[in-house]
Amino acid sequence: MLLTAISWMLPFASAQNGDEILISPLNPLDRQYMDAQRQYITELTLRHYGGRCCRSSSELDYLQRLLDDGIVTGNDREALQAMGILLGDLLATELDLQWVVYEDRQGRSRALRLDETDNYLFPVTMISRRREADDRTPVEAIYRKAVDDLEAVRPPLPFQ
Repeated sequence: MLLTAISWMLPFASAQNGDEILISPLNPLDRQYMDAQRQYITELTLRHYGGRCCRSSSELDYLQRLLDDGIVTGNDREALQAMGILLGDLLATELDLQWVVYEDRQGRSRALRLDETDNYLFPVTMISRRREADDRTPVEAIYRKAVDDLEAVRPPLPFQ
């Protein structure tokens, strides 16, 4: 499956023309940057709504409210991508995924990997790409689509 603004999963095997894909763990700078982004959104939700985002899917409403109330706009790529990191953290926790660095000829991205498979989610841009194109898909729908897409490729458990 090809990576598009609508599709977030990219099988490792889909590299075109033998392009090399490198997967590595997050480095300390990645972790530091992501922690700062998490803190930024947490401060926004605490300041405006008195709560923290996103320890459970029920708290995705905070991200939606940031968008609906115009606190984060489609022009604020850094804040939108910070929201994507929090969305990714929730997906990682609920679906047992690991943050990795995914590098190909198009560049370097932080992604979520399903076990040792060749299936990846790119949550950092799930919200930002839509909002920058004025697509108003609700955050909950983005989350549900990512869950459904991942469950569709998750290998079955033994004896299923």
